[in-house]
Amino acid sequence: MFDIKNLKKLPLKHGVYIMKDINGRVIYVGKAKNLRSRVKQYFQCKDTRVTAHILTKQIETIETIVVSTNKEALLLENNLIKKYIPKYNILLKDDKTYVSLVLTKESKWPALKLIRLKKQPTDNNEYFGPYTNAKAAKSVLDLLLKLFPLRQCSDLELLNRTRPCILFEIKKCIAPCTNECTRQEYDKLVSNVLNFLKGKDKTVIQDLKKKMDIASEKLEYEKANEYLKLLKEIDHIIESQFVDTLKNKNTDVLGYFKEGTNLLIVKLIFINGRLTYSEHFSFSNILSSIENALESFILQNYLRQKSFPKEILIPINLPSKKNIEELLFETAGKKIKISYAIKGKNKKLLELANSNARIQFENEHTKKSLNEKQLLELKEILNLKNFPKKIICFDTSNIALTNPVAAMVTFIDGEFDKKSLKLFKIEKNAQDILALKEVLFRHFSKLKQENFPDLLVLDGGKSQLNAALEILNKLNIASIDMISLVKEDAKHTKGLTEEKIFLPYVKDPMSVDKRSPMLFLLQKIRDKAHEKAINFHKKRRDKSIIKTSISSIEGIGEKKTKMLLKKFKSIKNLKNAKKEELEKIQGLTKKDIDKILGF
Repeated sequence: MFDIKNLKKLPLKHGVYIMKDINGRVIYVGKAKNLRSRVKQYFQCKDTRVTAHILTKQIETIETIVVSTNKEALLLENNLIKKYIPKYNILLKDDKTYVSLVLTKESKWPALKLIRLKKQPTDNNEYFGPYTNAKAAKSVLDLLLKLFPLRQCSDLELLNRTRPCILFEIKKCIAPCTNECTRQEYDKLVSNVLNFLKGKDKTVIQDLKKKMDIASEKLEYEKANEYLKLLKEIDHIIESQFVDTLKNKNTDVLGYFKEGTNLLIVKLIFINGRLTYSEHFSFSNILSSIENALESFILQNYLRQKSFPKEILIPINLPSKKNIEELLFETAGKKIKISYAIKGKNKKLLELANSNARIQFENEHTKKSLNEKQLLELKEILNLKNFPKKIICFDTSNIALTNPVAAMVTFIDGEFDKKSLKLFKIEKNAQDILALKEVLFRHFSKLKQENFPDLLVLDGGKSQLNAALEILNKLNIASIDMISLVKEDAKHTKGLTEEKIFLPYVKDPMSVDKRSPMLFLLQKIRDKAHEKAINFHKKRRDKSIIKTSISSIEGIGEKKTKMLLKKFKSIKNLKNAKKEELEKIQGLTKKDIDKILGF
């Protein structure tokens, strides 16, 4: 622990302080006009932040770097945070993906595509977004391709086409692949797309209205109706995604919501005076004041960008905003104004950003909070060793001792993790208990300790639990909690039912209130495992029936059976197959085809 006597050795100058724990890891980086005075506050109860007390218990050493100006301190603090990734500082991560639209200007014939970005691109293509979700981006893409029929094929396909595809026939592409359009015509479409995405859509709307009026005058009502539909789509996109507030300015508006040590920052992005999209950034374990956090966010966010707004509206006044403007000027090569508004339209925009931050924060934390309560209840009521952050559940399916299978589902923080689903084929026609033992051994014997679950849930009663205990004991695994859950009369039906929970080394089962949130969670987990096991069993059984049926045809062996299965998928399709279709399959003789047609 840090010896407060060493505080006297800290300089009285401007600079940055670096706090390290007993292992030498940097846990916090801060800046100050007077380093000794600022650091003293942590140890004199003058810093009222909740995590400040936690931090002081972890500090082993404090290093300082003296600088000449506040601007230098800002830049140094930002660089050190990115270098050391301290636990209690705000840090933008690059692993979050964003849905954007890209216009591939680097291509000979530019295309408009949907793309997921993890970081700022370095090419010369035009990027628009990120959008709040893929659905919003897709709706804009679909509309633009209706208005401006750019190519939708890949670069490779574009080079190898000898005639236009069907999109040309239905007027959804002007086919640059076979020179059905001129360069000038295509460039005009590209220019229109750019203008629309940059908020200059008035010309597009006027042009569509003019075309609609001309079609109506010529009594071409079907064509006029198509133009009307497009106008309505544009109105919907503009109404749902754009707020016309600022006068032809490119402005970013920042808002925030903070609760405890959790912080969420929203960035509303205005292009040519219209709100085109927004981003949000979530942070936890934040020790920094909101002023310092916002300063760090602005530097981390904007110093890595390629394009910059003319102005950034901030939700609180920052003493260092002039220094930040200077640093942004050095990066952007142009002046970027940082403003704090106390009245007028800009104040309303800041209120809008803060409101969005609060809503987004609640959306992120409410579900998580409810799940956390369920998991805590689960731990307390069942007296588990571990907090059940990661729960796995096994279920077997074995109807009439044929095609036995098992499924393992994983729930993280109370939510189903699709990527972790595992399905097991059980070659021997073993009974449920033997099948369960087999899959448990196969799974846990290969599992590394760091990947162990906190809780193992089994669909069944005492026998299933004892089988799991036997296998885990055999593998010398004792750190995992386990329970088995069985419904009343073993029914897998929806609705409130009596449930029994068996615990290891406890003779009698535990009864749980039908309306318990903890029970709902366990039922959700168990039922998901049952669903996956049943579905997998049905697929294997159906395939087995088809295979058996086909192989019963005289002269059709395993190799030909596989070919027929691959081609026709089902017995019904095979029975409806025509002679011409069968003749196309290599390896079938005339005699084979006659036998199959007879079948």
